[in-house]
Amino acid sequence: MKNVLFASVSLFILVAGSASADQQQFPAKLAGQAILPANTMVPAPADAPEFLKYAGKFTTPDRKRTEALGTVPGKDGARVTDLKLPFDGQPIQGFSGVKTMTDGTFWTLSDNGFGSKSNSSDSMVFLHQMKFDWAGNKAEVVKNLFLSDPNKIAPFPIVLEGTDTRYLTGADFDIESIQPVADGFWLGDEFGPYILKFDTAGRLTDVIPTTLDGKPVLSPDNPLLSVPSNPAAKMPVFNLKRSGGFEGLAMSKDGAKLYGLLEGAIYKDDGTVETIDGHTAIRVIEFDVASKKWTGRSWLYPFEDKGVSIGDFNMLDDTTALVIERDNGAGTTDKACADPKQPKPDCFEAPAVLKRVYKIEYNDANVGKAVRKIGYIDLLNIQDPDNKKKAGSKDGVYDMPFVTIENVDRVDATHIIIGNDNNLPFSAGRAVDKADNNEFSLLEVGEFLNAK
Repeated sequence: MKNVLFASVSLFILVAGSASADQQQFPAKLAGQAILPANTMVPAPADAPEFLKYAGKFTTPDRKRTEALGTVPGKDGARVTDLKLPFDGQPIQGFSGVKTMTDGTFWTLSDNGFGSKSNSSDSMVFLHQMKFDWAGNKAEVVKNLFLSDPNKIAPFPIVLEGTDTRYLTGADFDIESIQPVADGFWLGDEFGPYILKFDTAGRLTDVIPTTLDGKPVLSPDNPLLSVPSNPAAKMPVFNLKRSGGFEGLAMSKDGAKLYGLLEGAIYKDDGTVETIDGHTAIRVIEFDVASKKWTGRSWLYPFEDKGVSIGDFNMLDDTTALVIERDNGAGTTDKACADPKQPKPDCFEAPAVLKRVYKIEYNDANVGKAVRKIGYIDLLNIQDPDNKKKAGSKDGVYDMPFVTIENVDRVDATHIIIGNDNNLPFSAGRAVDKADNNEFSLLEVGEFLNAK
């Protein structure tokens, strides 16, 4: 019945309980898929210190150092995955942003490593140039670019401060979004949050703190925050939750502006978060590339009733863009735990419900106001009449029941690329007991891209 329902591409579905009453659902069809296995490792660079040859040595709950390879089980809540830490090498995982290039390749990036500053000091942060064979279902890593700070640009001591190479790690920055440019890469960071610039060799050139309405935007992971020595003294002020920094970073078509999209809402002076019409809202903040300064302009992105985070953000033209919005669920409802309050190793305690790509519009006319949500595609219900998928179990349907889906960009006039962040080895949304692979998919969504 699902294929019949979406057989007509002119069928639109109005959304109940949404942040925008006139938004519409559009069909999506799977055109190809490429999968990079979860257990994909590369050696650290030859000039990296011995410390970086093995990743994940601090991933026990108490962060106690563990040197023995493959002795710490990866866990997704109560469920144990099939991969164990520490790893022999650096994992290519956690893909958290993608950009389509004119030569047919894609740039993407691995985020901070294992989910926090405290457990990722031996996880290298690096970018990946990738090529996908959609017909052959193959994902090829063309190039890995490890990031470093040889010129001491970071305004704080990095983990590998005393080394000659000064490679950056997941305890220094949490890179989550990418915009390649002629002389390097602009990246969005969650810890500061910062806008970062790297040259084509992966060397840090700029670290730019975030301001909004003349005030600093600060995460509790900002390395320049310090706790007072006196327990009775006032704690430092920060206005974002942990992991609330720049999950998305888009660039205007002329390259003059960057648009940083926070993952979490700003907390106001009264302790409440920003909202639009009763919906939690996060900020799109405009940055001028030439002056390397914030322009003072921003917009609000309202979440749906069940939306809690965004995953990626890329411009389509001067005023419209793609945004991934999601809940915190993972897995399918057919394998849901009978009692979600009592998670078990053989079921999903909170199955995925809301995983979408939105097309939004914002411009000079609505500065300081809500973006317009034009419509969306449902990533839990993608048509697959030609059986293109290599993962998933639904007949005629491809779904993405992952907790984090963090890659989206337009490929051509009718297709987009979509990919998950597998949080290796912790996320298991495809199966209850197996670490998720890195799934990249090509979706045919012409009507969605042309929607007004």
